[in-house]
Amino acid sequence: MNAEKIEDAGGAGGAARAGEAARAGEAGRAADAGADDAELVRRTLEGDHEAYRALVNAYQSKVYGIAYGVIHNREDALDIAQEVFIKAFSKLRSFRGSSSFYTWLYRITVNLAIDHARKKRHMVSVDYDDRLLEKTPSDGAPRGRRDADPLEVLEREELNETIMNAIMELPEEQRATVVLREIEDLSYAEIASVLGCSIGTVMSRLHYGRKKLREKLSGYLAAGRGT
Repeated sequence: MNAEKIEDAGGAGGAARAGEAARAGEAGRAADAGADDAELVRRTLEGDHEAYRALVNAYQSKVYGIAYGVIHNREDALDIAQEVFIKAFSKLRSFRGSSSFYTWLYRITVNLAIDHARKKRHMVSVDYDDRLLEKTPSDGAPRGRRDADPLEVLEREELNETIMNAIMELPEEQRATVVLREIEDLSYAEIASVLGCSIGTVMSRLHYGRKKLREKLSGYLAAGRGT
């Protein structure tokens, strides 16, 4: 997510249309992944620990990313990620398959992260980690780290930190919704399933969350930075 995207996000209706075409191309792959996940869950319940290890390997970076996006503390996010997979394993028999495994797993992650954030609200840190906001090219080298202008790298990191700090000031539910949409790129329906709310509630939280972010970043944007 970048400042220009926040500035142009406007209303919930426009946001609903943005990116839907790109997500459509992922639908088939998501269905295949869901089938693979179901098989790995079945094997895990039959005592195949390697199957559960495969699930952990598939989702550990996503789980960490969601936890970090909500609490913005690297060590706590790692602890939460570990707790998520322990809890998921202990409750795996309660997973009925009415939703996808990753949706069920993300719901556990968000609940644990929000609970943690509420308990530590008065002592939240802002330990910056730009891995959440960087994409990795096919050659494995982080974008902007290869032959980049040091000033451009510094400005991008400053922008990323400004955005993440602004996200941290949102209420927990809005924060989780923004993270799931803007960082994890989940659809409205997926977010609603993860958070256990209606799509209308997701759209409302995104609308007001983005509005608050634009207000918090107005000074940064007015200075002509982050464009």
